[in-house]
Amino acid sequence: MNDVIIQLEELQEAWLPLVLQYGSQALLALITLLVGWWVIGRITSAAQMLLERRTVDRTLHGFIGALIGVGLKVLLIVSVAGMIGVETTSFIALIGAAGLAVGLALQGSLANFAGGMLILMLRPFRAGEYIEAQGVAGTVDSIQIFHTVLKTPDNKTIIVPNGSLSNGNVINYSRQPTRRVDLNIGIDYGDSIKQAREILLALAHADERVLKDPEPVVWLVALGDNSVNLSLRMWAKTDDYWSIYWSVIELAKERFDEEGITIPFPQRTVHVVAESSVETR
Repeated sequence: MNDVIIQLEELQEAWLPLVLQYGSQALLALITLLVGWWVIGRITSAAQMLLERRTVDRTLHGFIGALIGVGLKVLLIVSVAGMIGVETTSFIALIGAAGLAVGLALQGSLANFAGGMLILMLRPFRAGEYIEAQGVAGTVDSIQIFHTVLKTPDNKTIIVPNGSLSNGNVINYSRQPTRRVDLNIGIDYGDSIKQAREILLALAHADERVLKDPEPVVWLVALGDNSVNLSLRMWAKTDDYWSIYWSVIELAKERFDEEGITIPFPQRTVHVVAESSVETR
């Protein structure tokens, strides 16, 4: 019995300092983890509030908040691991190796992620703008981290990867406040160019949506196979583009019919030549 008591006392003397030392380190690390986690949450919320005050696009709020939160949490975990005696150099190397493996496995997704970051920072287009890119066109509904959602005029949803959007050509039809409306109409070769020009200019000046500066003009742009091609060019607000286009082209057809100006359709004139045959006797 005395031997057991002596062994217990020896174990107590050997392990008690270790328990006190590492126990206090573990408790301090746990407190640091909890407090740090709370502080990171406050920092993330403060960053999002700052973005809102600076009128940054709402698409960026969640993205930047999540990026800040993830980065700070990784640093916190590495710091806590160092407090409890974990070799942080090996830990960081392990995280780097894991990140490399994940990166190789998700090359396409990472390219889209990087493309999303470029789009959100450089802002080549915003939600609500009408764009054309990668063979599709539509109004930007939302810009996500990995893809952009477009809505077509006939209410179709198109998902376009951000990687291709950030590396390809993008036509933004809504960025400028004004656009030029080009209305191309062909008339018959026998009709008066001057009369057709006057009709088209009168229609443009009569429409209040057409801007007076620059003034509407009509140019003869080509002598086609079947028609003399005129181009009515008007400037208008971007939001009025299509309404002006549809209304003016309809009115032009009605006025041309009233004035006897013909809009020709493709045709061919065929000449038949009769060959005389001489009978040899």
